[in-house]
Amino acid sequence: MSDLTDRLARIVREACVRAALDAYEQAGVSGLCAEGRWELAVDAMRSLDLGAMIQEHPEVGMRDAR
Repeated sequence: MSDLTDRLARIVREACVRAALDAYEQAGVSGLCAEGRWELAVDAMRSLDLGAMIQEHPEVGMRDAR
């Protein structure tokens, strides 16, 4: 894997984990069962704004491939 690809993968993985953990915790505070908490965690990962994530990290932005 190139350094750029590795960096992008790490950024996306960290964002997914953070989103899932935050959603899981918030769902627990709201009283949801484990299954409901997991569903919200997965939903949080699916709804991540990858475009915004790339804007926050311009070093991994897509290059014009020709």
